[in-house]
Amino acid sequence: MNSNLKKGLCVLSFLTAGFSLFGQSTESDYLIKMDVDKIGSTIQPTMYGVFFEDINFGADGGLYAELIKNRSFEFEYPFTGWTPFGDVSIRSDKPCFDRNPHYARLINRKQLTGTGLINEGFKGIGIKTNEKYDLSFYARTLKNETMKLKIEMVSDKNDIIESKEVSINSKSWNKYMITFAPMQTCSKSSIRITMLTTGVLDIEHISLFPQETFNNRSNGLRKDLAMALKDLKPGVFRFPGGCIVEGTDLSTRYQWKNTIGPVENRPININRWNYTFSHKKFPDYYQSYGLGFYEYFVLSEDIGAEPLPVLNCGLSCQYENNDPNQNCPVDKLEPYIEDALDLIEFANGPITSTWGKIRADMGHPAPFNLKMIAIGNEQWGTLYTERLEPFVKAIRAKYPNIKIIGSSGPQAEGKDFDFLWPEMKRIGVDLVDEHYYRSPEWFLSNANRYDSYDRNGPKVFAGEYACHAPDKENSFLTALSEAAFMTGLERNADVVHLCTYAPLFAHKEAWQWRPDLIWFDNLSFVKTPNYYVQQLFGNNAGTHVLALTMNGKAVSGQQNLYATAASDATDNTLIIKIANTGIDQKKISFILEGLKAGVHAVTLTHLNSSDLNAKNSFETPDLITPKVVHSYIKDNKMDIALPPLSFTILRIAR
Repeated sequence: MNSNLKKGLCVLSFLTAGFSLFGQSTESDYLIKMDVDKIGSTIQPTMYGVFFEDINFGADGGLYAELIKNRSFEFEYPFTGWTPFGDVSIRSDKPCFDRNPHYARLINRKQLTGTGLINEGFKGIGIKTNEKYDLSFYARTLKNETMKLKIEMVSDKNDIIESKEVSINSKSWNKYMITFAPMQTCSKSSIRITMLTTGVLDIEHISLFPQETFNNRSNGLRKDLAMALKDLKPGVFRFPGGCIVEGTDLSTRYQWKNTIGPVENRPININRWNYTFSHKKFPDYYQSYGLGFYEYFVLSEDIGAEPLPVLNCGLSCQYENNDPNQNCPVDKLEPYIEDALDLIEFANGPITSTWGKIRADMGHPAPFNLKMIAIGNEQWGTLYTERLEPFVKAIRAKYPNIKIIGSSGPQAEGKDFDFLWPEMKRIGVDLVDEHYYRSPEWFLSNANRYDSYDRNGPKVFAGEYACHAPDKENSFLTALSEAAFMTGLERNADVVHLCTYAPLFAHKEAWQWRPDLIWFDNLSFVKTPNYYVQQLFGNNAGTHVLALTMNGKAVSGQQNLYATAASDATDNTLIIKIANTGIDQKKISFILEGLKAGVHAVTLTHLNSSDLNAKNSFETPDLITPKVVHSYIKDNKMDIALPPLSFTILRIAR
């Protein structure tokens, strides 16, 4: 670890009063120069984005607003999430939905216990007072008689929050809906369904959604979590994940065609994070596919990001499965390649095309304007390259304008990485996906990683990265290390076109992996310091790189300083991003060569902490948040007292 960062772990209070512009009579320690008229490389609008994977209950139980677990009784153990009482069985004859054939049969013979079902939700069902929730289900009777159900919201103390009755009066499957408006907030409520009349009743696809979802979409997303994504101002949205795309075997791989069409008839899939870590097993972790490819495309549109789907290349996870029979032979790849071509048509095709019509029938006649696609996740070796190549040829032949992303494997260096990069050039992909989950030392020492990359080869997509401290916490140490590293990404924007932190979400009570960008429970969420670093970059990306130097060199770690500069053509401003990873205040003079004489407004946004181990929590969610100071400079010189252990954005009006 950087020696100053090590010392910073022991710092108990700020060494200075904070961030300020200081007078020109004060002597500076360092001189940094920038030519504001020397426009450099274009910063891609897609530069800073988000990567979503259904890990840590990120989809069902998280971003996807469905509150009922195992709503169609399709888990391997069909009562997972449910507590049946009385005479309840699972059947599949004459189902309501052919791809989700299971349903519950309830028989009430006036037994003392009654007959019914209780659903626990995802670590409980979070409800808020004065908000409305729609509960829907499909049901039928066996005879031409009216059956009544009582449906209750029940608190974690077993108090009834609200109760409704529903009459079922048809031998055919029909959909029923009721609305709850609870006058109580509860993070761990449950839903209880009880038969009020004797007889037999079948029930299926029991669903509970808040009425208010993100952008008020049906089958929608949890509003607060989706809004947190939009607030990042992402340029790209990568989905549906990494390892879940591969599957542990080919049968459990992510298949996008199973995730579209009527939500009730999308077959479920076991989530590979259900069983991957022996110390973090979650037998109740499945993918309902309610949040599917159509919803991912719509979400990309709603948050203003370019969609970037990742598809299986014909390989199951190489970490988890060495069985060659679980890899599709190269000469049998056609269905996998066809899936990729069909996805492009689903996204971009006219409504007269086969897959374009399906998109239109789902509610989006206009194309999604897909521009890029990734084939494979963290694959490596010839197993990957010999499968990637036919994908590239087929996509190039039919959709020459679609950019194709290949992989450099799971590591940021080493023999697999060294093999794959020349292969990606030979095959002719447009971008190469690099992943790195590394230490603070690695992030700081690699801030100049891309300074020497080939300017004429494929561009870089830093598709999964996060700083991993020994305790794997989202501390200020990791956020500051990432900020320092990211200055190198932006400085090399001619090479790096995309970057996305990973993973994105984690449920407080159901996580498998950390660190993560956003932590949540059933009612609230916490933005980590790492989130604010991503937000500061995303909201201050700029449009073109400007040369910024100290002693004639890029600022990439000298004196514990890391910096980059950009111009923003959209509002005619200059943007400087600078991290001070040292424990001393830095007095810096900036010479902005070419800036016209006169007074210029400056907005200074800084993120800092005297404690590198500090982190935001559910108890103190705002412990580390950006602070904004408005000031001004005169002419082309700017003097700054930069706090220790800080990341700062300076936005200067030209």
